[in-house]
Amino acid sequence: MHCDIYKFPKHDDMYVYIARPDYPDDTDEIRDWLGVLPKDFRAGLGRSKFVMHLDLAATPTLARVDKAEVLAKLESQGYFVQMPPQDVMRRQAELRAREAQDNIYD
Repeated sequence: MHCDIYKFPKHDDMYVYIARPDYPDDTDEIRDWLGVLPKDFRAGLGRSKFVMHLDLAATPTLARVDKAEVLAKLESQGYFVQMPPQDVMRRQAELRAREAQDNIYD
């Protein structure tokens, strides 16, 4: 299974894998690959940035997620969302809380 991986500047360390089951035969026309994402979810992501194309069959393991889970989601829904590790999410929430508190006094 081939997939494209995107990141979103508004969401640190979150990556979205988009299934490309017909690769390379699906490259004749330009398509909105992120169109498989639910509209509400996609609207909250902001602008996407392409990270890489990946052949999961040639990749023995993935760094932060279980390869079998990624493959299952890609096959069932066409995408997989890799969330940041809990410590990163906690740090981001703390930074946002501090910024919000600082903005009160501006």
